[in-house]
Amino acid sequence: MKAWKIILIPTVITMLIGGIYLYTVWRHRQNPGVSAQPPETDTLSKDDLVVMKQYFPQHFEDLDRLTGTTVWMKNGYTMPYFPYAGGRVQFAKRIGVIPSAQALEIKKVIKASPPASVDDGISHGTRQALVVFSLPGNKEEFATPVGVIDGNQEQYYTDMLFFYDDPHKIYDYWPKDVWSAIEQHEVKPGMSELEARMAVGQKMQTDGQKEGDRTVTYDEAGKKWIVTFQHDRATEIKQG
Repeated sequence: MKAWKIILIPTVITMLIGGIYLYTVWRHRQNPGVSAQPPETDTLSKDDLVVMKQYFPQHFEDLDRLTGTTVWMKNGYTMPYFPYAGGRVQFAKRIGVIPSAQALEIKKVIKASPPASVDDGISHGTRQALVVFSLPGNKEEFATPVGVIDGNQEQYYTDMLFFYDDPHKIYDYWPKDVWSAIEQHEVKPGMSELEARMAVGQKMQTDGQKEGDRTVTYDEAGKKWIVTFQHDRATEIKQG
């Protein structure tokens, strides 16, 4: 290619791009009332800004860090628990489901194979991982599943199931009357959806997708709460 072509071609391309830019600017100035608006953003609440401790366990050995610690049930009224005695989980003697915000003193983590007839909310796989715990002030031991081992595949759900810090400290700005209702496992007018879940658990059905503006039916171990929220405040509460 001749030298003059080498110089001319980039020059023409540059002039073409510049012309398109100038035309775009001119067109924009013909419509000064049309301007890009920044997207609307929701104001974050204190609850939105809370940072939860998480461990992201990948292997059974990662659960050892829970031994000797106290955790609090986050996923209330969903996880069953069983007596643990003589080094065995007594799956045939299911006690119930663990309440919301219940403190659990972890003694150890074990592997066990539940009978096929036992539905404890987690896949059985080859074996399950369970935490053995006691309740504050009680020496009796219990077990609840926290993960599944299926061959060389492992899945653990402790980050979803537990608070690793006392929720009273995590949400220390919640009013005393809210915490009083939570400790009694009741929903009171004015509570937010998060506060209601802390009180009566995560087992629920909703009639809408927008949290804080919908009706939620909670199943608190067989006791039904039907709560209507507006602007993230409970405005109507019924018991079914």
